[in-house]
Formats: sequence, structure tokens, C-alpha cells
Amino acid sequence: MTKVTMADVAKFAGVSKSTVSQYINHRYEYMGEGTRRKIKEAIEQLGYQPNYVAKSLKQKRTFIIGIIVADIVHRFSTEVSRSIEDFCYENEMQAIICNADNNGKKEKKYIDMLRAKQVDGLIIFPTGQNEDLYKKMVEEGYPVVFMDRDIPHLKAPFVLANNQQATYEAISYFIQKGHQRLAIATQPLTISSRKERIEGYKQALNDHHIEPRADYMISTDISELHQNLNRLFQLDMPPTAILAGNDLVFLEILSFLQEKKLKIPEDVSLIVFDNIPFAHLTNPPMTIIAQPAFEMGAKAADLLLKQINKEAILPERIYFTCELICR
Repeated sequence: MTKVTMADVAKFAGVSKSTVSQYINHRYEYMGEGTRRKIKEAIEQLGYQPNYVAKSLKQKRTFIIGIIVADIVHRFSTEVSRSIEDFCYENEMQAIICNADNNGKKEKKYIDMLRAKQVDGLIIFPTGQNEDLYKKMVEEGYPVVFMDRDIPHLKAPFVLANNQQATYEAISYFIQKGHQRLAIATQPLTISSRKERIEGYKQALNDHHIEPRADYMISTDISELHQNLNRLFQLDMPPTAILAGNDLVFLEILSFLQEKKLKIPEDVSLIVFDNIPFAHLTNPPMTIIAQPAFEMGAKAADLLLKQINKEAILPERIYFTCELICR
């Protein structure tokens, strides 16, 4: 069967090849609705498939971007990736999602692989373990946006949540409810977002004249969290409230409390820093710190597309406010 060409579509629709080309490239400025409809019908009836390789060579673009997520298991990462993919779809682009698993070597391999495939740009949840590589991309003018995790001293566009302020508000809320013995549990303090949450926790305690206690602060791998919680609740004065640093920490805390037959909020109050699905359906309904994941993803994608289109953007950090949803 003979391959249908752009010339065939033009002939069928009764227009020029250049008009069909403009239609395929979504340049509709000077194209009437009737012309667009005729070309659309011609493409559908003839079964024409545009040659995207030729289009890429001509425009020096692949119309593909890469998203490198530090850990795809987190609900926040999934929502951000979904938002970026939605943006790409609306702008006739595609996204390749890679999971670095918080592994610097894996992250570097994905950056090198995606650049070798000539993707137009990258959105990275950085592990923080490849600072020289991040800096090199920025200095080369390669389109890149960093998401969720700050890399101090790197002059590049970052899209971040206001972690410290959100944690401060959550701990202050606990204190307003009468709690004095407050704990926080996070994964290891290897990235900025976790460090900022610890700082917000300490600041809130200090501002409310409560002495921070080292034994109330847990920062450890998920695999070791259970034994740390066990130690925490064997203290003479165990905490009456805990802030879970993310969704994975929350699930581990929930499992521990159920095992020890400790009830929320009778025995201990709990707030989760993350976008937990169905939090309103838990018993009791869970108070959460919600991050605006979809808005953050859309902003990162917009900043990347501007760079791809050679528009000037500032290498600034854009902070999004989180919302404490009390239940």
C-alpha cells in the first residue's frame, strides 16, 4: 500500500502543501475554519500520519521532555508528573518519566540518556547528588527546571513548596489545641524539603516557648522508622502529637499505632505533610498539609516551555503556599 503524503492531503482538501504544513504545525493564525475542517477531514479519510522525525529535524526539536522524579512512590510526585503530562498534551508535546529512586548514579544515567535522545528539556526532582552536572546544564543554557527540592547556590529556575512556613503553621495548630509534647518524623535529612520541615518545627516550638527535644525528632529510613517510634513511645513522657513528614512516613506511623493499639486522636494526634488520597474518609478524618501539586507541575512545565521557545526567564525560586486542611 502506497504511503499517503502531505501532497495527497493537499490535493484531497483542495489546498496547498504549505497550508497543510501550517495546519499540522498548529499555525492557524491566517487559516479559516472551513480550511481547517477540510484538511482535518482529508487527513482522517486518507489515514495520513505526519512524519514527526522530519518535523523534528526541520524545527530542531523532538517535542519530547523528560521528567526525572526522585521517588515516584510519593503521591506528590505522581500528581506533579500528571500535571506536567497534561500540560505537554495540551501543547502537542510528550513526556518521558524516569524514577531515580533517590539514587545519584541512576539520576545521572537518566539525565545522560534523555539528553542523548535529544529531549527538548528536563524537569528534575533533584537527588542533590549531581550538583556539578546540574550546574553544567544551566551554564550550557540547556532548558531545565528543578522541582520540589532546592539546591543552594545553583542559579536556575526552581518550583518549591513553602515547607518551613507550612510546618510552622501545623505545629502552631497542635499547640493551640493544647499539645506541649510534640514530635516530628521524617526520612533522612538529605534534601532541602525535609530540612525545612524540621526548621519549621523548631521555629514554632521556640516561638511558643517550648524547648525542642532531640528525642522527639526522628529522621531515619522507612525501614528503621518502626524501631525509632517504639523508642519514642517508651519514653517516660511520650509525645501527644506527631507530624508525619510525608505520605510514606504517615503509613508507617499508622501501622505502628495500630499494632500498639494507640488511637487517633485519643492517645496521639497526627498531621500528615502530604497529599493523602481519601484522607477525609479515614477514621477519624485526617488533618493534612496539602501541597498544590497540580499548580506546581503546571508552573514547572510552563517555565520549561518558555526556555525551549527561547523566551527569557529569571533563574528564580518560585514558592507555593501549602494549605493546612483541618479535620
